[in-house]
Amino acid sequence: MSFQNPVFIPGPTNIPESLRKACDMPTIDHRSPLFGSILHPAREGVRKVLKSESAKVFIFPSTGTGGWETALTNTLSAGDKILAARNGMFSHRWIDMCERHGLDVNIVETPWGHGIPADKYAEILKADTGHDIKAVLATHNETATGVKSDIAAVRKALNDAGHPAMLFVDGVSSIGSMDFQFDNWGVDVAVTGSQKGFMLSAGLAIVGFSDKAMAATETATLPRTFFDVHDMVKGYAANAFPYTPPVGLMNGLNEACKMLLSEGLDNVFARHHRIAQGVRNAVDAWGLELCATSPDVYSDTVSAIKTPEGFNATDIVTHAAETYGVAFGVGLGEVAGKVFRIGHLGSLTDVMTLSGLATAEMCMADLGLDIKLGSGVAAAQEFYRANPALNYKEAA
Repeated sequence: MSFQNPVFIPGPTNIPESLRKACDMPTIDHRSPLFGSILHPAREGVRKVLKSESAKVFIFPSTGTGGWETALTNTLSAGDKILAARNGMFSHRWIDMCERHGLDVNIVETPWGHGIPADKYAEILKADTGHDIKAVLATHNETATGVKSDIAAVRKALNDAGHPAMLFVDGVSSIGSMDFQFDNWGVDVAVTGSQKGFMLSAGLAIVGFSDKAMAATETATLPRTFFDVHDMVKGYAANAFPYTPPVGLMNGLNEACKMLLSEGLDNVFARHHRIAQGVRNAVDAWGLELCATSPDVYSDTVSAIKTPEGFNATDIVTHAAETYGVAFGVGLGEVAGKVFRIGHLGSLTDVMTLSGLATAEMCMADLGLDIKLGSGVAAAQEFYRANPALNYKEAA
């Protein structure tokens, strides 16, 4: 690998120099008011990125996985019934966590490459007349397959059924890069991390709780200590954490939110969409297909690209790292060896993306695939030329 080249994995993403410097700061007393001047603006910035007026934002020294555990342990009790679709590796892992915590999961098995079947959710929720289901899980963007799901449709399924279950959304690879509407979608717990749309190193689990989710914390009996939001509430009131916080990363998060909000969230989402479309045009030019089955579920943060039958897609990732010093993502779970992934989120421009596409072309040609050098790059170039960025001065 090379420090000189950008990464094209779907997280951790490239770190802008200004954010790297924000994390590189002297030691301060994390129990002093000075820490509060970092903590509270960071939480407020996250709330704005979530598009919420009232979400209670909690930041833990962890990753998205810790955010999943925060959602479950603070709001649920052993034996509670959960509704979840398994349509990729990360939805699978959240389901696995539920089962390890003694929760009763109704799993809607969904082909990888498809989004959450909101219509199936609607059937199950309408049939649950006793309201035994306490929470509905939804992975907004399945990082393993490059598939986005319609969270508004999941909320509609809940509303149409008159069902009181809470809606938990994994937004780890979408929040800060793709439109996420905490309030409008009626999300009760949103989960993300520092290392994707927020363009920082891994190390922060970032969660937003609705008032309904906060009320559920009063009766939930699953064990929690490190991830107890009540302890966080007490700590925040005193400009502190219940334990030692990662001050540098928190300062970086504060600056990351400023960067995203300065660019304008709609501009951030448009930038990701246009970069992603250039990648998709390149895939078409190569004569390859995405794992995502239709345009309505195409992710704007990661593309999982299928290789021909009998070809080990992981070889592309290995070859790129060893020969060209560039990182792509491997296939995971059911699509291991069948896809390679190009992450196109966070601190990225079309020019950077073109370098990744050129590298992917070289790797595929080196490994004997029928790929014409320059074909995908040219397709992306034509799209970027016809759809120029409005203003890269403010782009992350």
